Amino acid sequence: MSAQYFAPKGGHPDQRTLLTDRAIFTPAYAVIPKGTMRDIVTSFLPFWTGTRLWVLARPMTGFAETFSHYIMEISPGGGSDRTETDPQAQAVLFVVEGQATLTVAGQTHVLEPGGYAYLPPSCNWTMHNKGSDPLVFHWIRKAYEAVPGVEQPDVIITNEQEIAPTVMPDTDGAWATTRFVDPGDMRHDMHVTIVSFKPGGVIPFLETHVMEHGLYVLEGKAAYRLNNDWVEVEAGDYMWLRAFCPQACYAGGPGDFRYLLYKDVNRHMGLRPLHRDGVA
Repeated sequence: MSAQYFAPKGGHPDQRTLLTDRAIFTPAYAVIPKGTMRDIVTSFLPFWTGTRLWVLARPMTGFAETFSHYIMEISPGGGSDRTETDPQAQAVLFVVEGQATLTVAGQTHVLEPGGYAYLPPSCNWTMHNKGSDPLVFHWIRKAYEAVPGVEQPDVIITNEQEIAPTVMPDTDGAWATTRFVDPGDMRHDMHVTIVSFKPGGVIPFLETHVMEHGLYVLEGKAAYRLNNDWVEVEAGDYMWLRAFCPQACYAGGPGDFRYLLYKDVNRHMGLRPLHRDGVA
């Protein structure tokens, strides 16, 4: 069975709709349900035409510290020839709907749903929707942490359908991770993966990680343990977890539960505040 990817549609609820929803914002975690992604909370960017976006995470006090996460929606004919204005920003793109025409390093690639691109810093790239349907993709950005003696990563263009998931030990295939980058490749300081659970699959202990996490549910539903709380999440919901926030989950079925996961990796822990230019 082919993979499913949830994409928000925006819109606006009528005056008869109840205010109650599952949105939660705490010092340890946040849950941003799909019902919050309406027209009224969209944003726009310079040099992008026919484009709007939902900002799921951004660096700020008490929230994401290392990254930003957008869901981009581009109308037919829209896009940008000047996509990124921060030369230190690296990017991961993941297409969930429509067809993306990505040009990078002089080569043009057409990305279908499931398409993944890693774009290193100072990498000139363009993005256009040359199809007849809306294009929706995730855009995760992080300032690259260069290390003397470690080369900058290369561009990666692939599709999740071309990558065999890595099954977690002793799970009989109930829990697996699709890895787009070798975890041992020290050039990379962030990983974006897809984590999948079969119905009834679990994270069987409370994980605590030094990395902060951003999770967007692509498919299915689950009960997720975040710090002291159990919350229900479904396709289209977003979760942010600060470093060391305890987490676990139980996949509820009837289909697979899958999410797009960001985390920062492979660097020393900073021991002093950093200035804006990244120099201590």
